[in-house]
Amino acid sequence: MTQFLNNVLFIFQRFDGRSIVDILLVTAIFFGLMYWLRDTQAMVLLRGVILIVVALILLTSLANLPAFSWLVRNSIPAMLLAIPVIFAPEIRRALERIGRAGGIFTRPSSTTEDELEGSIQAVVAAATRLSARQHGALIVLQRLDNLEDHIQSGVRIDAKVTPELLLQVFYPNTPLHDGAAVVIGPKLAAAACVLPLSSSGILNRLPDRQMGLRHRAALGISEASDAIAVVVSEETGGISVAHGGRIIRRIDSDRLRNILMAFFRPSAAESGNHWFTRVLAGLARRKGQPRAK
Repeated sequence: MTQFLNNVLFIFQRFDGRSIVDILLVTAIFFGLMYWLRDTQAMVLLRGVILIVVALILLTSLANLPAFSWLVRNSIPAMLLAIPVIFAPEIRRALERIGRAGGIFTRPSSTTEDELEGSIQAVVAAATRLSARQHGALIVLQRLDNLEDHIQSGVRIDAKVTPELLLQVFYPNTPLHDGAAVVIGPKLAAAACVLPLSSSGILNRLPDRQMGLRHRAALGISEASDAIAVVVSEETGGISVAHGGRIIRRIDSDRLRNILMAFFRPSAAESGNHWFTRVLAGLARRKGQPRAK
């Protein structure tokens, strides 16, 4: 015990300002990694890797196993090379978030404020009427990230977005109702677009399991880009909004309009992604329901 206390005291005596900065930097890096990997399948894989590493360290340190120790030492480089392959989707998503962190989330320069408000009003009106009729819908509003790859997977329309046009697109059993409609500025760019599905598992952990592929696709496009996805449930008629890998459900038309205007209003550039987090928190507190993180 005396030797242990002497070692601890020796470590503290060597502490200086640079040591504190060094520890804080390492802590920040690990915190960032844990934050980006939260609510993903990678967290399960990471726990498995940590358990394996701890077990190997205990086996090699507590017992004299020369052959096993040699195998572990020679396997570590291969394990380090396998980490980027295993966590490739999460690493890509994290780099995309970093790349978008410094962006200014405003409307396209070619879109006037009147056109922007008209598009938002059309989306809100269409979502409200689709909700009343319980017609499923998925509407994606492009921001800074280009969605051309997803637009090419659907049917190009390039028409002014109106509530009637969106209602016609998502009318049941029509050729364009199955898929997403992508809105760029004042125009409906395409319909029946194929979007990536979310693999984060957020929807599986929610108590309400009434969400299907539309909600997974909304989360998927919000994880892969800075777009905003508006979903109307075919089963319940509930309206949801997804952005940045988060989703808020059961919102009315007024709240939907406020959320969309908050993202595309010029003053929203100062708030960035954190505005959506505050909106979600406020709405969740008002409705008294848990929100997906």
